[in-house]
Amino acid sequence: MPLRIGVLASGRGSNLQAIIDACKEGVIPGEVVVVVSDKKDAHALERARNHDVKAVFLDSAGKTREAYDEAIAAVVEAERVGLICLAGYMRLLGAPFVKRYFGRIINIHPALLPSFPGIHGQKDALEYGVKVSGCTVHFVDEGMDHGPIILQKTVPLREDDTEESLSRRILKQEHKALLKAVKLYAEGKLSIEGRRVRILSQL
Repeated sequence: MPLRIGVLASGRGSNLQAIIDACKEGVIPGEVVVVVSDKKDAHALERARNHDVKAVFLDSAGKTREAYDEAIAAVVEAERVGLICLAGYMRLLGAPFVKRYFGRIINIHPALLPSFPGIHGQKDALEYGVKVSGCTVHFVDEGMDHGPIILQKTVPLREDDTEESLSRRILKQEHKALLKAVKLYAEGKLSIEGRRVRILSQL
């Protein structure tokens, strides 16, 4: 049975688009069944509608984090989502939600964790003067950009890099890493063992 994927996104949704395309092309044995955003005008919602994927805007105004997370959970349960992907989702998920779905939530971060967590990963890496940056796909736990790492891709820095140029090159690797991680999950090849994620060989 194809993996039912739910995506949480706050912005453009380029990683969402990559997942939708990979599912349609048969690269990932699954389908995106719902996209949820905390931003009414997020382009990710338009991408979902363009592909006949259910698009849900959940307004956070006047809601506690717990209440908002419960609203997301209601959508996840209604759509029978097997894997939740955070793709440029800018809200922190609360501990009860993360505990409930631990092992079924993955996030893509534009830096090589555990270095440079937070919303300015590319900028922070550039300003620190690293020679290599990249991206990380990880399972989500109760910490910010903290959960067990599934995959990482590296991107060497150039002398003339700006935050924008580095971000563009990292984004290309984000697509590759995220698609591979979702594919491995859909094929049942990921096993969490404490801080480590084992990639299981084909049986």
